[in-house]
Amino acid sequence: MEPYPHTYSVSALTRSAGNVMLSSPQLPDLPSAAPAQFGGPGDLSRLVAQFAAGGMKVSGASRALFAARERLGALAGWDRPGSGVGGRVRSLRERLPADLRDGPRGPDLPRLPFRSVYLTDTEWAAEIANGTMHGVVHIGWVRDADGGHRGQLAVLVKPNGLAGRAYMVAITPFRHLIVYPELVRAIGRTWRPVGP
Repeated sequence: MEPYPHTYSVSALTRSAGNVMLSSPQLPDLPSAAPAQFGGPGDLSRLVAQFAAGGMKVSGASRALFAARERLGALAGWDRPGSGVGGRVRSLRERLPADLRDGPRGPDLPRLPFRSVYLTDTEWAAEIANGTMHGVVHIGWVRDADGGHRGQLAVLVKPNGLAGRAYMVAITPFRHLIVYPELVRAIGRTWRPVGP
């Protein structure tokens, strides 16, 4: 394993139907189901609202992973008061340029410990922090080759100290093989485009 920060060069190959195949040198290929065709340029706020409202069905494997993380976090003290955003780390919102900082935050995620940072017509970001890391989930709204729009998801993580780096290395296979692919599929299943 290379020292942090890790940088991956990822390519995606897709056809007009079927999975998107994500590839990166020295990593196994990852098939990812593209979400159903989204709508137009104004639909990001609707997608974010649906995402924040929850209701996404997750597998037993993901539920077990989150339950194990919650128990481990309680034992290790990773989630104690003061370890999160506004405690151990300043919110990214405080460091934004004025146009983003003065704009809408977007919805928080009531079922998850994420706090929205900003929402524009084309981007939404939410952050989380605890004793192991400071992380950001980002959804960008991009125009595709067919003239529609789709969401692109990125998850960025900055480990906290040696224990945080060790923890992130230990959970990498679970994040890349279970959590992230399932998150993308759940967003795709949850997306409810406006019908004609």
